[in-house]
Amino acid sequence: MAGYEYVSPEQLAGFDKYKYSALDTNPLSLYVMHPFWNTIVKVFPTWLAPNLITFSGFMLLVFNFLLLTYFDPDFYASAPGHKHVPDWVWIVVGILNFVAYTLDGVDGKQARRTNSSTPLGELFDHGLDSWACVYFVVTVYSIFGRGPTGVSVFVLYLLLWVVLFSFILSHWEKYNTGVLFLPWGYDISQVTISFVYIVTAVVGVEAWYEPFLFNFLYRDLFTAMIIGCALCVTLPMSLLNFYRSYKSNSLKHNSIYEAMVPFFSPCLLFTLSTVWILRSPSDILEMHPRIFYFMVGTAFANITCQLIVCQMSSTRCPTLNWLLLPLFLVVATVIVGTTTSRLESVLLYTLTAAFTLAHIHYGVQVVKQLSRHFQIYPFSLRKPNSD
Repeated sequence: MAGYEYVSPEQLAGFDKYKYSALDTNPLSLYVMHPFWNTIVKVFPTWLAPNLITFSGFMLLVFNFLLLTYFDPDFYASAPGHKHVPDWVWIVVGILNFVAYTLDGVDGKQARRTNSSTPLGELFDHGLDSWACVYFVVTVYSIFGRGPTGVSVFVLYLLLWVVLFSFILSHWEKYNTGVLFLPWGYDISQVTISFVYIVTAVVGVEAWYEPFLFNFLYRDLFTAMIIGCALCVTLPMSLLNFYRSYKSNSLKHNSIYEAMVPFFSPCLLFTLSTVWILRSPSDILEMHPRIFYFMVGTAFANITCQLIVCQMSSTRCPTLNWLLLPLFLVVATVIVGTTTSRLESVLLYTLTAAFTLAHIHYGVQVVKQLSRHFQIYPFSLRKPNSD
């Protein structure tokens, strides 16, 4: 398995023909963030590899996730009567979240500035973004947490899926249209949440207990913003872009079945994980919410990464992801009713570890394979033949 090659010869040939095509129409991005990033990128030395910038931003989100795992392991820290997360933690998380967002915005500009743009860079960027979804959403959850003034772990699970489907929707668009329409919700959410983290440090989590308007709590505003952005902005714009490609006869897949194939694995992942939650004899989501979210988010990231490889190489997306098989077996075992609470917890942790190792292996091997193919170093601007 150490040298397993996930990218097929057909896909490598497709990468050779790949041309980047994206469209950003978000006013916040166009008129505020891009001018800001154009200034920031000049600070970086020209020897700094864009992929190193991408990876650094991702690791900041992982650090935020781990930091709040320590201070708020079970999402009760923001509830009344519990020991709250220290104010300095919110400041650190807010700053690092904005820095991570900034690094995600300047990596492509650094690539163009140093004339080092490659398909690997785009794949690396979007692949890490797919995994960053779960780190970002779960970290934000600690602001409100669970309890009487917070959001239940099941509602957060559903909100996580709203974010995940919103993310994959843009890559489904590109799979069918050949153009990546950058979602409006991303920039708005990153700027807003970075600000909310800092505000939380100043006013304290108790401020979020109070009604926002009449009996409408801030937690309800949080929920409404995520769902509203997905239903009123992301989904309509995706369908509009798909329809325009259909009307112009520029769709890459003619049948409805082929167009919808990228949704098969995410929908099955959602079904299996939801069945596990609802049929769990030990109420697994209540017992281990953070681990369950991470398991789902990691499996989703692997599914999305395979879709990104296919849309960039103009090859067919796999109908089903192999990670769904062990998940199916675990869920079937739980449904049969032969598991104890301890065994179910062991199965969750084992599955999460397996998914994490499998996804890291996939990412490392794909990066190595494409680096060899394009004869580049993933984290250096030096050329292999210049050594």
